[in-house]
Amino acid sequence: MAWAVPEFSRSKVDAAGDILIREFSPIASAGDMSVDDYADQYEGFHHELTAALQVINNWRSSHSYPLNALQMSLRRRVRNMKTAWLVAQRIKRLPAIQLKLRINKGMQLSRMQDIGGCRAVVSTVRMVNHLVSTYQGSKSMKHELVRITDYIEKPRPTGYRSVHLIYRHQSETHQEYNNLRIEMQIRSRLQHAWAAAVETIGEFIGQALKSNLGEANWLRFFQLMSSAIALKEKSAPCPATPPRRADLIKELRHLTRTLRVEETLQTFGTLAERRVGTAGADLFLIATNPARKTVDVTGFPLRESEKAMERYSDTERSFADTAGAQVVLVSVDSLEKLRRAYPSYFLESRVFTKALKEALRG
Repeated sequence: MAWAVPEFSRSKVDAAGDILIREFSPIASAGDMSVDDYADQYEGFHHELTAALQVINNWRSSHSYPLNALQMSLRRRVRNMKTAWLVAQRIKRLPAIQLKLRINKGMQLSRMQDIGGCRAVVSTVRMVNHLVSTYQGSKSMKHELVRITDYIEKPRPTGYRSVHLIYRHQSETHQEYNNLRIEMQIRSRLQHAWAAAVETIGEFIGQALKSNLGEANWLRFFQLMSSAIALKEKSAPCPATPPRRADLIKELRHLTRTLRVEETLQTFGTLAERRVGTAGADLFLIATNPARKTVDVTGFPLRESEKAMERYSDTERSFADTAGAQVVLVSVDSLEKLRRAYPSYFLESRVFTKALKEALRG
């Protein structure tokens, strides 16, 4: 099958990333002004932006081959473990790239380490550590391990917990992909449920909670809930939360009531899911439209990966002005595993809600 390959120099990729944040920034603060309305006031806007998006989309697509290679390796390793597990992969969404470049001043798009990302979700923290250790001691891995960051031992201030492994792709037969970076995330089921809840609520209240941006009460709620899960998993809590369990739960109860967390999560479950061509598919394009209360899932065989990426880019553009819309292209074994791997895109929050109820009981 044909895989996309890098067609532009890294300097052109970085320049395209600069255009993405420079040209989109005024639109974000222009109220209800559409892209077309803004274009009338900016000569050459469409031409420059269209050219930049062509470069960025090729750069994104080019990560599909090395990403597939890494996720296949990950899948083989977890199959050998006696634990419940799930492996999935995704190409980073264009809005997520834009936000990351905007937040991290001076970051170059060509060096962004998570354009392609794969994830393993296993049952416990002990299984996470075991899986990570198989990579640390591996002599058979041909790809270069750049860095391991343990956000379970040292959680982010937001409460995010997972272990990240960054690889540079290396191949003698496919040298055109060499040095492209792929991020591998390994987390427990409860850590995954927490991360999905952050993303779900953040998208639907229109705040980048995942990037530690948004309403203080919601950010604090997720900090506290992360520590509550850490106590259950016997791992390091978020340092910004109360050290005494009783104080932690008291504050968590207060914010759960104030924010109506359980009711908020339940309302997200009312969206209707519509499927197209998903039987036997390897790639799934998910488009969540809260305005219409729909989640559209379109399937593609792996041999049509380039077609899937083109549809992905077209769908992103069509949803650009839809508040709260999400578009993502992911790969998993089956649609049921897709629902478990990306619950935020299907608005499933049962695991997180159960964990919250258990925490509130003290």
